[in-house]
Amino acid sequence: MSTARTVAVVDADGIGAHLPAALARQGLGCVVVRSDTPDAVFADGAGGAGADVVHTGDLPATAAALRERGVDFVVAGTESGVLLADALSAVLGTPGNGMSVPAARRDKYAMVRAVAAAGLATAASLVTDSPQELREWVGRHGQWPVVLKPRASAGTDQVHFCHSAEQLDAAFADISAATDRYGARNTTVLAQQYLHGEEFFVNTVSRGGAHHVVEVWRYHKALVAGTVPMYDYEEPVPPGEPAVRQVTAYALAVLDALEIRNGAAHTEVMLTASGPVLVECAARPGGAHAPEVVSRCLGTNQIDLLARVIARPGDLTDGTLPQYRIGTPLRYVSLISHVDGVIPDAARLAPVRALPSFTELVLTAPEGAAVRPTVDLGSSPGYVYLSARDAAQVEADYRRLRELERTGLYEAPVSAAADGR
Repeated sequence: MSTARTVAVVDADGIGAHLPAALARQGLGCVVVRSDTPDAVFADGAGGAGADVVHTGDLPATAAALRERGVDFVVAGTESGVLLADALSAVLGTPGNGMSVPAARRDKYAMVRAVAAAGLATAASLVTDSPQELREWVGRHGQWPVVLKPRASAGTDQVHFCHSAEQLDAAFADISAATDRYGARNTTVLAQQYLHGEEFFVNTVSRGGAHHVVEVWRYHKALVAGTVPMYDYEEPVPPGEPAVRQVTAYALAVLDALEIRNGAAHTEVMLTASGPVLVECAARPGGAHAPEVVSRCLGTNQIDLLARVIARPGDLTDGTLPQYRIGTPLRYVSLISHVDGVIPDAARLAPVRALPSFTELVLTAPEGAAVRPTVDLGSSPGYVYLSARDAAQVEADYRRLRELERTGLYEAPVSAAADGR
């Protein structure tokens, strides 16, 4: 496998914003590309701010601009860049992913079909634009709840858990009337069997079809708004735990089924009573983590290892990449607001920062910005890392954080006029 010299990062947003610096640390040049389907969650997504090349839909023109800049590797920084990164790699002839069914890396129904065709367990699924067909399918399926979602969105956007025919009809109407995070109208709805079990995610890096497991985390969920499962917190799983062997073997088989051969991937797997089943797989780095915090606790992180295998692919194939280990217990806690309020100021956040295990806080909007009740990741005010040598301290601080959220952390300050002064 050849080494790269200049890397194009398509939509360097979210976790992908850390990638240009990681590439520079490996001695690689970087060209930032802005796709024509940016993620609306990121404030600068609709413009070309910070981009070296802005793609306007003309694939040959964008490929020519990258060729002029000496690009010899293309990678997606976040979900919105996945399809364009694959297409550019194919045109440029640079190391990329398989192109027999590239849509399977974005379209969740095509994904299920590709994974099932490889002989792997998948959830029962239906794509339809007909509420009648949906009701008939659910009737044959015979199990509640049923999960409804768009075919190609991300981050729990418009994911509904339906426990009745009335909820099913309402969710179908909501999804059908909406556009996804990338500006596309939802012309069909994906219905899936609800999976029972423990949910994990497996972050990987790949080069030339060989894969390396960077880390495995376990999700913990809580109900918000009464019935909606929301990501509560997540913790890394010790690599020697039996569940890790099961979910990683399955996740690596999913990567092969989806022809993810070069780059990063984030694969979510439900470990059910009958074995691992795919939730979904993304051909890009995973989520909204802070790489430097992860490295301090696990000894490595996905962004740095992605840059490393792009620069030195032999480090993957000869087994010299670091294996993750859990040093200090670490918990990633999604912030959850129960009220219409605001992003808190420094004074109101002081008790959070004073928690003994407090490590890092990332907010999704500036101080004073409006906050609505959290129903999914898109409406979460941000996240907090908690880490301490004593796992009991982490648990106690997590409970204190949730108490602060319930007792006014996000409440809007009362103005002088409003309180009569």
